[in-house]
Amino acid sequence: MARSRKSEEAEAPKVEGEAAPNAVWFKPVMIGFMLLGLAWILVFYISGTKFPIPGLDSWNLLIGLGIALIGFLMTTRWR
Repeated sequence: MARSRKSEEAEAPKVEGEAAPNAVWFKPVMIGFMLLGLAWILVFYISGTKFPIPGLDSWNLLIGLGIALIGFLMTTRWR
């Protein structure tokens, strides 16, 4: 029985260790984390270290850096 070309292509073995592409949401979330962290830090400095969360003082800077760091760490998984 003859097999069609499409069925042969569908059954082609995948190369071992080959990484699958990222999901559609990955790139926007990665960029979103980096921009959110940047915005957090900008608000912190522009407001004279009072915002985004009053009462945390300099911890707001660490939160902004942490959010941006998540985005930068995601770049290591981007394909």
